[in-house]
Amino acid sequence: MSFLLILVSCSLALATVHFQESFDGDWESRWTHSSAKSDYGKFVGTAGKFFGDEEINKGIQTSQDARFYALSAQLAAPFTSKDKPLVLQFSAKHEQNIDCGGGYLKVLPSVDGTAFNGDSKYYIMFGPDICGATKKIHFIFHYKGQNLLWKKEPRCETDTLTHVYTAIVNPDGTYEVLVDNEKRESGKLEEDWDFLKPKTIPDPEDKKPEDWVDEAEMADPEDRKPDNWDDEPETIADPDATQPDDWEEEEDGEWEAPMIANPNFKGEWKPKTIPNPAYKGVWKPRDIPNPEYEADENLHVFEDIAAVGFDLWQVKSGTIFDNIILTDSVEEAQAFYESTTGKTKVAEKEAFDKAEAEERAKEEEERKKQAEEKSDDDEDEDEDEEGEDKHDEL
Repeated sequence: MSFLLILVSCSLALATVHFQESFDGDWESRWTHSSAKSDYGKFVGTAGKFFGDEEINKGIQTSQDARFYALSAQLAAPFTSKDKPLVLQFSAKHEQNIDCGGGYLKVLPSVDGTAFNGDSKYYIMFGPDICGATKKIHFIFHYKGQNLLWKKEPRCETDTLTHVYTAIVNPDGTYEVLVDNEKRESGKLEEDWDFLKPKTIPDPEDKKPEDWVDEAEMADPEDRKPDNWDDEPETIADPDATQPDDWEEEEDGEWEAPMIANPNFKGEWKPKTIPNPAYKGVWKPRDIPNPEYEADENLHVFEDIAAVGFDLWQVKSGTIFDNIILTDSVEEAQAFYESTTGKTKVAEKEAFDKAEAEERAKEEEERKKQAEEKSDDDEDEDEDEEGEDKHDEL
């Protein structure tokens, strides 16, 4: 056994999977449909219209248009994310070619599933969000009573195939976002969310020096106005105008051509501009330490993660969610991906292409049928008109 394989095996052995769901068997016994509203949409179990492996690709699908959805599941035991990575991963398949709706999953504290709704507290909200021009991956953290939006807005997948979204939050305050097991974004929590006050602020006591030069350009002192610059007036008599035939000088006075803009008029002369040798740049006050800044090395920590849930709105239903895993091991999440969506994605694409080809063939056949029917109707009309003409001749 290679050293690398030993390391991976040890890592998996030490990993903890806090939650894993493939929606097989009696999945509804493990999940709670919220009754906080009477008109929540219903999730149904299905692999969809096309799939790579019907059993592996079976998930839960939103089934009613223009509805809110609220569904949650409790973990076997609450846990803290203090000393290990927090890895959330799931798949979303917008089979309906979604026009407006969410596809994200929430990490929750303990929650009454029957009362779960959009106002329920959550720790993390993560996943694709599509509505009109908005096509991004949401990644929201709850911190000290506020839900903090991600400063970045990476584009989510917009086709109708299955895609896997992975969020990795590390104990050192860094994070990664993967799509289909490939890195889409990464960075530091403190930099990419407004968890904390800024470390520095502009010094309110700092003042711009009186001799500070703000102008990047200046008039060229060597430039001179040409001697003939003002020779042409701004307006001139229209050379193409003619005196009207009915003009009477005794009554109308001496005729004068109307004035028009002079195409040769040069306007106000200004010297050309050149770079200002005294320019010092845009002045900004110096930065000083922010007295309100308080470091927090536990931005990644949630003490009592106890549930996961879907809280969604979809105009056009049809999204299939599957293969959720919440773990402290990136390797465990990757292995789960390889055994599920990673294992079936090629076959799914082939099934999709086949379904598309069949649909196009069906549409073409329908088009031909309609064209033939129209041609037959036109021939019948021609025969009727010919018969009427013969009748008129008789």
